[in-house]
Amino acid sequence: MKIKNSRLDAIRLILSTQEVSSQEELLAELAKEGFKLTQATLSRDLHQLRVVKTVGVQGKYRYVLTRPHQYRHEGGEAEMRPITPPQEVNGFLSIQFSGNIAVIRTRPSYASTLAYHIDAYNFPEIIGTIAGDDTVMMVLAEEATKSSTLRALRTIIPNI
Repeated sequence: MKIKNSRLDAIRLILSTQEVSSQEELLAELAKEGFKLTQATLSRDLHQLRVVKTVGVQGKYRYVLTRPHQYRHEGGEAEMRPITPPQEVNGFLSIQFSGNIAVIRTRPSYASTLAYHIDAYNFPEIIGTIAGDDTVMMVLAEEATKSSTLRALRTIIPNI
């Protein structure tokens, strides 16, 4: 089981830091990390991790992690931990506020994944998001302030 957990962690890291468009490409990356597995095993791993294949605006496919939280049991309680890409590759570029709306700019193809994570985290400061290819629009709750929103978002966007 230790090998499988290490392999799943490697898949998460690869998909969080690189744009992978096929299982063959992912198998090659895993081989570079020392993991030798079949396409069938990889397919089961991707299903377990709830990885999906999405299409970017340019029509290029890529795999993305859709599960925003991992659950870790400590002391009988389930504690949620976000699956967050390392800060230099999470795609975040900037954020601007106007009234109860915030606009996040990302690198191309990162906006919908970021919006998904924001919505799935259920921040009380954020009512919801709408995403394009490189832009996320967030509607903020009436009582949300700029600083409270930024503080909440730092949970999943460390470099905000």
